[in-house]
Amino acid sequence: MTATDVSGLTQLGQKADLPASPDQAILERVPAGHAGTLYVVRFTAPEFTSLCPMTGQPDFAHIVIDYVPRDWLVESKSLKLYLHSFRNHGAFHEDCSIDIGKKLVALLDPVWLRIGAYWYPRGGIPIDVFWQTGTPPDGVWIPDQGVAPYRGRG
Repeated sequence: MTATDVSGLTQLGQKADLPASPDQAILERVPAGHAGTLYVVRFTAPEFTSLCPMTGQPDFAHIVIDYVPRDWLVESKSLKLYLHSFRNHGAFHEDCSIDIGKKLVALLDPVWLRIGAYWYPRGGIPIDVFWQTGTPPDGVWIPDQGVAPYRGRG
């Protein structure tokens, strides 16, 4: 079993306040214990919230992040705090979704990453946003994100 080096982490194992904005959030990483092995890490945030930049009203999404690590893993508590920091942040659905994906890519330099952001309807129209860094690597099992298209009450 490989031990993960958690030295230098500032939030894990202690009280950490919710960041006021994504810009103030601190995303942290730890060395991947199985560097060189192709595998998928999935994070699911079914209760993601942000604010509409025009009205200030809350927006809700179910976000699924899949990535194939290279040398780094995102530290999950820091990711949770980062995602929660959007709850008082005004941005369009597309901007929130792509910003999350790009920030993780900048932090981790993964082999591959995708984000699926399934936004709940506002004004009767759901918006789903999908982004990935390129073609998934051969030989790695990448399951479907498992989020059904929005069907309303039907």
